[in-house]
Order: sequence, then C-alpha cells, then structure tokens
Amino acid sequence: MARKVTISALGPRPITGEPSRPHQQAVDEMIRHWRAQVELVLPDRPDLIVVPEACDRYPNYPIEQRLEYYRARGEQVRDAFAGVAREGHCYVAYSAAREAADGTWRNSTQILDRAGNVVGIYNKNHLVIEETTKAGILCGRDAGLIQTDFGSLACAICFDLNFEELRHKVRAQRPDLIVFCSMYHGGLMQACWAYDCRAHFVGAVAGAECTLLNPLGERVAYSTNYYHWVTAQVNLDCTLAHIDYNNAKFRAMKQKYGRGVTIADPGYLGCVLLTNEMEGITIRDLVAEFEIELLDEYWARALAHRHTHIEP
Repeated sequence: MARKVTISALGPRPITGEPSRPHQQAVDEMIRHWRAQVELVLPDRPDLIVVPEACDRYPNYPIEQRLEYYRARGEQVRDAFAGVAREGHCYVAYSAAREAADGTWRNSTQILDRAGNVVGIYNKNHLVIEETTKAGILCGRDAGLIQTDFGSLACAICFDLNFEELRHKVRAQRPDLIVFCSMYHGGLMQACWAYDCRAHFVGAVAGAECTLLNPLGERVAYSTNYYHWVTAQVNLDCTLAHIDYNNAKFRAMKQKYGRGVTIADPGYLGCVLLTNEMEGITIRDLVAEFEIELLDEYWARALAHRHTHIEP
C-alpha cells in the first residue's frame, strides 16, 4: 500500500557562545536553540525530523573546552530531542559527538522513535582525519539498517558521502530512505547515493540547502536562502524499472489503475520511477501482476549476457 511519509530537515547555521561561561549554561542555551528550531516544523506533523551533523557543538570552542562541554552535556540534548519525539509523535535523527562506554568518542546519528527511545545508532564510518588526530573520534565500523514503522533507514554523515565503500554497503541493503546529517552539502553526490541505492534521500546540512530526493536522484523539495528548513511528503512504496521491454506493460498498468499508479520519467536516463498510490496493494504486487522487469534485474540479465557472449 502507499507509504506516504512526511519528512522535515533543518539546517540552521551553528550557534556560537562564550567558552568561559559554565558548561551547563551552554547546554541549556543549546536546548533552547533547538527547541525553537523544531517549532518551525512541528505544525506540519512530520513523521521524521532530521538535524545536521554535530548539531549541538559550539564551533568556536577550543577542543579541550569542547570535550568538557560534551561531558557536561551528556545525554541532555538527546533527551530534549526525545521529548520532541514524544510530543510530536515523530522520529528524530539526532546527530552529535558521543562518548562511548570505554571513554572513546564517536560521531553518531541516533534515531529516536515516536516514544523517544533510541532504536538505532550509526557511527560515522569515514572521518576527516583531524576528527581523530585532534578530537579523538574513532571511525565507525558498521552501517546496518534501522527499522521504523514507515520503513528502513540507512545513515551517512558528512564526509561519508565521498566513499564508495560505504555506499556499496548501503546499496546492498536496499534501504527505503537514506538519512544524511552533515556540515557539507555533497552536491551531485546526493543524487549519486539516491540513484545508486534506489532510495529516497533526506539531507540536513548546517547553513546550507536541505534536500529531499527521490530514487531517481531528483530533488523533490529543498530549503532556500530565506528559509533553512524544508518539509515534504514522499511515498516510499515505489521502485525503478527500465523502459526496455516494459513500455507496453506500463501502459497496461496505467490503463487499469489510472491515478492509482504514478510513472515518473526523468528523461534521458532510460528508467522510470513507479509509485503505488493505492491502499490494499503494493508496488511489488503491481510489478508481479504485470511482470515488469525491474532496473536491477535488467542490469543483471544484460551483464550475464555479456559474460556469455564475450569475444575470444
């Protein structure tokens, strides 16, 4: 059935503060800052709110004071976001530096569910070198899916977007949505990830454009120079199919179901995004009914053909 999800991404510029003030005062100010930010999107009743990487960092703090502030902060900011999740009955992707039980540090995105519970943690796999040499943060090892009541999430943080190793891990798991928390936009790499992983993509970028992309890599919605947040609804019950061998099937499907199915052609790419708009049926049901060959199935068949008909 149609899986329509409302997603909000927030990208305010990081705030600064006086490093000499008490750390608890800094924590309280940060909580007030983010409370004001989420108030901008809560009226839209999002299912998921995404904030940027290191969302509760004061960038002007020297590294030693920053670590002292983090220790004073503990889980207070995360718990404040948990309150937002409960109040708004939504998921929250909270991204921040996190001290592990052994005293080492990670750059993490924690996914909070509608009750404010942590249902998954992603540790940034690919750190900028100075994150380790200066801040003592270790690279994450895993990149598993995080399950929600609307679909599966994969996460990436900032510098991660540049590395095929991680993208291939994510692609193999076929997430419904990629959650990108960042200080860096990534440019065309956002579209590469969305298309390559066949997933919707949400990017929350501090001080830059926040985006929602579909699995074709097209921008569905984005923030502007005037408003640093964006909210939009996407339908996760979708899939990609090449136009070769499928055109007659597309027409038959549209003839039978009309507005119940959307066939979006971006042009030039040779494939379309099929989206089910109906209840009581899924896009997989429609694909099976009309025997549509999906994009990856076509690529696999063409590759197998090549391997069996290669020149001597």
